[in-house]
Amino acid sequence: MTEKITILHTNDLHSHFENWPKIRRYLREERQRYEAAGNTVLTFDIGDAMDRAHPLTEATDGQSNIELMNQIGYDGVTIGNNEGLGNSKEQLIHLYDHANFDVILGNLLNSPQTTQPKWALPGKVITTKSKTRVLVLGLTAPYTLTYPLVGWQPISVERMLPYLLKQFQGQYDCVVLLSHLGLDVDRWIAKRFPEVNVILGAHTHHLLPHGELDQTTMLGAAGKYGQYIGTIQLTVSDDHQIEAAKASVIKTANLQSGTNDRAEIEGYRERGEALLSQDKLANLPVPMEKNWQGHSRLISEGLAALEDFAGTDAAILNGGLFLRDLPAGIVSRNELHQMLPHAMHVMKVTLSGDNLWRLVMEMEKNRLFLSHFPIKGMGFRGQIFGDLNYSGISYNQHEGTVLFRGEPLSPLKAYTVAMPDHYLFIPFFPTISIVGQNEILYGKLLRTVYGDYLAKQYPIRKEGENG
Repeated sequence: MTEKITILHTNDLHSHFENWPKIRRYLREERQRYEAAGNTVLTFDIGDAMDRAHPLTEATDGQSNIELMNQIGYDGVTIGNNEGLGNSKEQLIHLYDHANFDVILGNLLNSPQTTQPKWALPGKVITTKSKTRVLVLGLTAPYTLTYPLVGWQPISVERMLPYLLKQFQGQYDCVVLLSHLGLDVDRWIAKRFPEVNVILGAHTHHLLPHGELDQTTMLGAAGKYGQYIGTIQLTVSDDHQIEAAKASVIKTANLQSGTNDRAEIEGYRERGEALLSQDKLANLPVPMEKNWQGHSRLISEGLAALEDFAGTDAAILNGGLFLRDLPAGIVSRNELHQMLPHAMHVMKVTLSGDNLWRLVMEMEKNRLFLSHFPIKGMGFRGQIFGDLNYSGISYNQHEGTVLFRGEPLSPLKAYTVAMPDHYLFIPFFPTISIVGQNEILYGKLLRTVYGDYLAKQYPIRKEGENG
């Protein structure tokens, strides 16, 4: 008699709690329905469940996300770059302290010891009632440039997947991979590792409405932001081999809303904003308004904050980073978070005079295009890139010359400029990645750097203190 295994999966929720009540209700009801029909039901999340763009995630360092995930009864989750790089090492170590599910992650090791972190399993074998042994593996995108800055050692898929399959050799009948690697890598794995039967995908926010059968491997993926929920149906023979696999998704918007959904969703935002509002940062003497296509007081303060934090004589910022104005008076972490929700850090870029000139030329060539260009991902949580602004650097359009602190660039002299690390990952300024000596200052997020600078420049005075 054949066995039926149903896999329910979510991915890349990115703290889009507006979909959470429907997702929770659907996963619970589907589990009950399939179990009542005699199926084995497994539920997984494939990473980037959290995103600090949501105030509750920011205020609780992601602990709120774990509380919500505990409502599901996940059989396992892996992490995405938002968990891995959006948290300090200490925050990630304790992110899952109160989780009622296993974190499965085989390719992110402690650095420099290169040991498996205690909060994650390299793999998990789940045995069904019919004695089918399902090996569940988890792999996340190995950001070799940034993970070491946080104290983690990422390992490539090419190295780690064969190692894990050998480590669990003889202990499984079929393999399910929780892959926060992206669709191209999933397809590569399917071609190279036929022993992997199911790949549940994430990271590139791709949607596979009916799955994708690549040789003998079924790929499934449910898009982004909880807009879809995925299902994989497996038919397993008496000798525990997969005979058939079928994938589908359901659109969350088509699911029925509950009477309390709206109040629950609004409550998450209100709670997060209330927590962030308790942390007062600065007392601004005048309002500071954003300006995506020009210069502004927010930009001036931001450029100064970058120079102060990085210890440089020049800085570059794009106006589209600033999503709201700052009012005069007391400013809290809540206003800073709403203004700069981005998952970005400050970066120091050192270039020769010739290469700094070339970088400025790249920026000037792209200036008009970028001033209205919608951009998503790579740490950016806004709408458009906006206008580029310099401090310590001036460009003469008619002569094509660049000055640094009022002096002509010396071709072989080294110059260091502060800017968001975002510029390293977008394709518009190749000089940075090709010849730049780049140091990402990973200790603080961009908004924290900005807030610390405002606190220093415009401190909140206690009664009786003189300015």
